[in-house]
This record gives sequence, C-alpha cells and structure tokens, in this order.
Amino acid sequence: MADENLPNLPNQKDLEKEIADYLSRKYGGQVKIVSTSFFSHPEKKGEKKQKVSAQKSPCFQFDLKPEELAAYLDEYVIRQDDAKAILATKICTHFNRIRHESERPRRPAAGRIKSNVLLIGPTGVGKTYMIKLIARHLGVPFVKGDATKFSETGYVGGDVEDLVRDLVREADGDLERAQYGIIYVDEVDKIASSPNRIGADVSRTGVQRAFLKPMEETEVELKVSHDPISQLEAMEHYRISGKREKKVINTRNILFIMSGAFSGLEKTIRKRVQQQSIGFETPLSSCKEDCRLLKLVKADDLIEFGFESEFIGRLPVVAVLDELREEDLYEILINPNSPVVVAKKQDFSAYGIHLQFEEDALRLIAAKAARERTGARGLLSVMEHVLLYFEKTLPSTLIRYLVVSPEMVENPLDELKKLLADLDLQESHRLRFYEFTAHEFARVVTFIREKQENLLRKENVVPTEGRLELIAQQCLSHIIDPRDACQEFTSLVNRIRECSVLVSDEYGMEINFSDDAIDLIIASASWNPISVVERCELIFNSFSYGLKLIQQRKDVVDILITARGVENPDLFINDLVAEIFRM
Repeated sequence: MADENLPNLPNQKDLEKEIADYLSRKYGGQVKIVSTSFFSHPEKKGEKKQKVSAQKSPCFQFDLKPEELAAYLDEYVIRQDDAKAILATKICTHFNRIRHESERPRRPAAGRIKSNVLLIGPTGVGKTYMIKLIARHLGVPFVKGDATKFSETGYVGGDVEDLVRDLVREADGDLERAQYGIIYVDEVDKIASSPNRIGADVSRTGVQRAFLKPMEETEVELKVSHDPISQLEAMEHYRISGKREKKVINTRNILFIMSGAFSGLEKTIRKRVQQQSIGFETPLSSCKEDCRLLKLVKADDLIEFGFESEFIGRLPVVAVLDELREEDLYEILINPNSPVVVAKKQDFSAYGIHLQFEEDALRLIAAKAARERTGARGLLSVMEHVLLYFEKTLPSTLIRYLVVSPEMVENPLDELKKLLADLDLQESHRLRFYEFTAHEFARVVTFIREKQENLLRKENVVPTEGRLELIAQQCLSHIIDPRDACQEFTSLVNRIRECSVLVSDEYGMEINFSDDAIDLIIASASWNPISVVERCELIFNSFSYGLKLIQQRKDVVDILITARGVENPDLFINDLVAEIFRM
C-alpha cells in the first residue's frame, strides 16, 4: 500500500521527459534520451507467438483429379507423357490429402513423407514450364529459385529459408495460402558434392543439408535480422502494442520440386547396369541411349553422383523427361498454345503488324533448333534470328502483314530487302496472311473440340460447331490461348443467364436465351462483359410491355428468346404476344 505522505512517483514517460529537459539545458541538443521501448527485447516465456498451423485449414479447397490435371498439361506440353502422369498424380494426391486432413482434423501421423519431386532431363524440355503451368492452374503461390545461389546457413550467400519467405510475399502476406504453396528449385544438380573437394563445402553439401528441414517439416521465422523491412515492422508493432510478435510458417504442407539436367549421371547408371549384366549374357551395349539410361536411375546412382542420402530420401518421387526431337519441336510450334509463336505474334501486334507462318517455315525453324540441341530454347533463338530485323524495320513502314516463309528462315536479310522494295510482294503477304490464317483457324477449332469440350460442358455450355468457331475466332483475333478464350466465353454466358434469372423472377416465368441468341449477344458485344449486360438490359427493356401482357396468361410458364429476338427485339415480342393470345 502506498504511503499517503510520499509524493506521486512519475511514470516512465514523465521521468524520461524530465531527464531529457535537464540534459538539454546542461549540454544543449547534443545529448538525447532514447526510450528503451524503442528496441525489441528477447522473447520471454508467455509472449505472443503467431504462427500458422499446418495441420488444418478450413478454407482450403481442392478437388482436382490426376486425370484432369494431366489433360490440362497435355494442352500445353508436347511429349513427356511419363513426367506429366507422375506430376499430375503426386501433386493432386498431395493437395487432396491436405484437404482430407483439414476436413477431419486429427493428430498427424508420425513419419508422414511428402511427395517432393525430382525432375531429371536436359535443358529446354519443359521442366520449369510444366511446374509454372501447374501452379497457375491450381492457383497456389509459387516461387522459383536456383540452387547455385544458396549456401549453408551461417555463410555468405542466399539462405534456403528465404524461399519460404518469398512464398509468403508471393501470397501477398497471406500465411494461410502460403503454407500450401510450391517451391521450385532448378539447377539442383549443381549442388552435388565434388569428388575432389577437401574441407567444408558450404555451396554444395552444405546447401543440401540446409534444405533437409524445410523439405520435411520445420518452422521458418518470417522476420529475420538480414531483412531491414521486417525488422522495422517488428519494431513498429512493439511500439504500438508493447508486445513482441513472432511470425512463423510451417513447411509441412509446402511442396518442394527440384530439377536439373544431371549431365554425366548416365555414366554412373551405365556402370551399374553393365556390372549387373555380367554373368547373365546380356549385351553391355543394351542401354546406349542416355534417355533410356536416365529412366533406370535409382537412389544409389544419385548418391554416387554427389548427393547426401538424407537429401535424396526427401525426394521420393523421380520423373525423367525425354529429350525433344525435331518432330516434337515442330509440334510445339503448331500447338495453338505455343508460347514461342504466340509471344512473337504479340510482339508484332504491338506495332499493329499481323504475323503468320507457313507450315514449311515452321518445319525449317524446328530443324534448325534441333541442331542446336537446347530443346525448346533453340526455337526461341532461331525465331529471334529470323525475325529480329523485320521487327526492327517494319514498324517504321506502312507494311502491316507479314507471312514467314522458308526463304525468310534461310535468308532473312535478303527477303527483308525484297519486301521493302516490292509493293506487289507486300500485297502478296496480305493475301497469304488470310490464307494461312484460315488454315490455322481450322486447326484451332479442332483443338478446342478435342481439348476444351469438357471444360465447356462442365459450365453447362453446349459446344456447338458455331460456338467453337466463335471461340476460335476470338483466339486468333486477340492472340490468346484456347483455354482462356473458353473460360472468357463461359463467364459471359453466365452473365447472360444471370440477367435472365432476374427478369424471370420479376415476371414470374422462366425466360431464357437460346444458344444461338447467346452467341449473337456475345459476338455483337465484342466479348465485353459490360456491353453484354447492357445488350441484355436493352433487349428486356424492349420486352417489358409485351411481358406484362403475357404475364396475364397464367398458362404461359416459360419463354425462349431466339437469335431473332436479339436482332429485332420489338418485332420478336410483338409476334410472340400475338401468337400467345391467338392460342
């Protein structure tokens, strides 16, 4: 109990102010008092620790099946059937198991092993491309890093745990989403230990050891000393609340996917296979092809290659990708989703130039790229070599149509000079553009019919021939891939249906548009969502008086608006009213 005779003691803030005033009077502005509350203190027992539990998440939803994910990859990735099957199966199983556990919270089973994946294959075969496609399709946060940039914790270089922090940033700070992300590490073969190394190898075996805990399960603190921004945020939080906040994220459900070319691994496998062949009269040359040898890879081969057994043990799933042949490269180019061709068309479109390719030109590009032996990356270098000077020169001219021919692939500069000097040749390019666009249009329609029909039916959209052609036309005119066009189309169809439901509720009868009427609305509104809704409102405003008359007939319960009702709403509703009342 305080003594009443004693004066009231000042609080910390008042005491600091009095001392600061005294020192200021004695020493001027050279000495200042800095409150100890400005600095963060070591965490004490009972202080708040914020973390995201990896055991449950009521908001996590996932119901994708392996066959569906494999079919999605088939739309974009040429060949690599085994790798696509492995990735689709293990990734879907990983996320479906998380969803299953979140629906039935229970103590996690001891010794659970994540389906972390190791991808082995030469450069340019689609390793990174497939993982990016999967992350985009699943809608989960995704980060990519190169293994060569990291070092063992405590040494100069990148920290492996920074990948987990990057995942949180990729999820816009949403810890709940980040704990279900994908971390992709490329060039992992470069951290295999060197056989001639003496002493600590912090950039190879050290990095392998640094990956062990995150790949299995650990808690990663988000605020670290080498990140000044996170430290400032922590200090500001302590200043406001008076409590230290420690944010951590558990890596239990984060999927790690590693990849590398593993050049030289086939020698290790060949040595093992040949040793096993002795005594069984099996020819020693039965496994000459590198790709066939890589498909025989085992954990022992990877350990001999230079990896720690603990590191390989955390990568239970191994997928080997095939080297791309010339025919595969050509298939990539004629695929409507080809990132090489689509990107180049978009480059020229930025200048208002319409670009098209002859099929013989694409075959020649594929042949040149195959000789470079860099996979799909060779397509990019050949394409740039062929079109660079056209891309530089044509925007400054009136030429707006360009068709790439085999002659242009062989002698781009000579063909450019001819094109600039010959007006008849420029007109020929314009006519040939429409000719080859018609060929591509037919190919895109077939592609949508084969690959996207299930996507349309899932949204209750009947894939009629006219509808497929409408979607294909949108793909070519706006240079977008067929899946995006289909999703855009179904979104517009749903908007039209929503307008119909509102009007149906208002008049107490079911009012719908026929398929051809829906297609006409979308086409006439130039696929613009706002214009589609405005067109529907305009049609129903024209129908308002007629619908009120029809409403009086209790035996009329549904109305179907055909394309004629979209083209001429007034005439359609007048004829419909007359017909109903005649009946």
